[in-house]
Amino acid sequence: MRYKLICRDKEIFLEKKTHIMGILNVTPDSFHDGGNYFKLDDALRQTERMIIEGADIIDIGGESTRPGSFAVSEEEELNRVIPVIREIAKRFNTLLSIDTTKSRVAEVALGEGASMVNDISGLKFDPRIAEVASKHRAGLVLMHTPSRPIDMQYKTQYSSIIKDITLSLAKSVRLAEEKGVPPESIVVDPGFGFGKTVQQNLTLLKNLEEFLVLKKPILIGTSRKSFIHKVLGGSRDAEEELAGTAATVAIAIMNYASIIRVHDVLYMKNVARIADAVLHPN
Repeated sequence: MRYKLICRDKEIFLEKKTHIMGILNVTPDSFHDGGNYFKLDDALRQTERMIIEGADIIDIGGESTRPGSFAVSEEEELNRVIPVIREIAKRFNTLLSIDTTKSRVAEVALGEGASMVNDISGLKFDPRIAEVASKHRAGLVLMHTPSRPIDMQYKTQYSSIIKDITLSLAKSVRLAEEKGVPPESIVVDPGFGFGKTVQQNLTLLKNLEEFLVLKKPILIGTSRKSFIHKVLGGSRDAEEELAGTAATVAIAIMNYASIIRVHDVLYMKNVARIADAVLHPN
């Protein structure tokens, strides 16, 4: 399928090349890299590294959304992400995404140089995010989750996992478009690891192509998620997680994911290049 994603003054052509969204967590408690980039200088160095390695988008988050995590205040989140976004925007010409569920954080971030909002709640927690994205003509990622991180893993009951998530995402898309977000600025994400069991995550991966019915680019975020290490025997061995993530990325691309959100940019960039070459051999 052919897609052109519009994020303010930037256009991303998603037809033949999988795009890489590099994760930058400026948090003390994220599940994989919490605390590593909490300081501004560390965040800037990691951003430069990811851009050099091939990241097309940098996704900046100031609140952990790992299972069981508590929300942080609006002011705390702003204090974490805005200095980072401001400095990255000054130094690098790359597309910046703000990973938030709070409309005020999105508003300030877009004012400081972000061009995309990545909302894990799909507008469920703060519907005004759609109005903010519309005002700035920003890109908008709408993800599925059944609940907030504190209790989402207790809410894994679905009548039909693919159908239920498709309907939920369709509702999010409809709300965004009703609030003025251009159709060509919306991305959908089925929400791997958010209120899903191991088997449900695997079902999503196997059937990812079915979400094309929404007529939006698909973003996936499987990077080092717990379902991977559970499939591999339960250890948190870094090399096993890396290999497992690579497998999920390749499968997702073959099932028409357009954007992959990852911690290990260079490694997954090479995985994507092979998968893209198989999909588009000419």
